[in-house]
Amino acid sequence: MEHLNQQFEVWLSECYQNQPHSALQNQMSPETAYRSDRKAIRFISPESIADAFLHAETRKVDKSGCINFMGKKYEVGLSFIGCKVNVIYDPADITELTIEYEGHQPWAVRELVIGERAGQRPKLPERFENQSVDTSRLLDAAEKKHQDRLERITPAVRYDAVWKGENSRV
Repeated sequence: MEHLNQQFEVWLSECYQNQPHSALQNQMSPETAYRSDRKAIRFISPESIADAFLHAETRKVDKSGCINFMGKKYEVGLSFIGCKVNVIYDPADITELTIEYEGHQPWAVRELVIGERAGQRPKLPERFENQSVDTSRLLDAAEKKHQDRLERITPAVRYDAVWKGENSRV
């Protein structure tokens, strides 16, 4: 492996960095272009580099205030039920995710571990509580449609009833 690395360095220096390139100005070599640049070299912090390689996806928060991500559950919070949040993560390590939602500071979440000593379930927001209802909109609409249909139907004359004297309408 060491010998291969040495051969690669020789190739990189002789066949690439010190050869003229048509994409560079005046057919310069990459080495010459690099050394002729007068701008100071800027070093980027390791944190900035790590952030540049993070991935992002969108997830919808379920009715328990959690998201499913790569087969695992993460608790986001009950106030985000039904909302779509951005999940920022390192694909090499999904033990901790960063959640972003408009109007809130990003926060970190860890994988949810549900065990036998789990605490009491928190109270749901009022908008998700059961509400008593007196009627059904679907059934009300169906009943109105049925009444309209009955009003449109004109009674048919049955001649067999006329002969028997059951119906006086002719």
